[in-house]
Amino acid sequence: MAKTAPINMRVEPSQHALLTKAAQVLHKDRSVFILDVACREAENVLLDQRFFQLDDATFAAFDAALDAPIPNNDKLKSLLRKPSPWE
Repeated sequence: MAKTAPINMRVEPSQHALLTKAAQVLHKDRSVFILDVACREAENVLLDQRFFQLDDATFAAFDAALDAPIPNNDKLKSLLRKPSPWE
């Protein structure tokens, strides 16, 4: 992948040492380590966007739908066999 956009930051010496040590443990360059960790956390943040509010009746219906057995659905089975886009 071509690297085209710089990301610069200033850190405290203790943070620099921590990041350097962690990268060394994984036998990675510090920049590669930081980018890997930052991207993984960014994916987690985006995937964790699941908060929504429901009134009591709607929540009860939603909860019942979650507890109901899944009907046989070949298209759903096919979809669930495919790898996630982020994998």
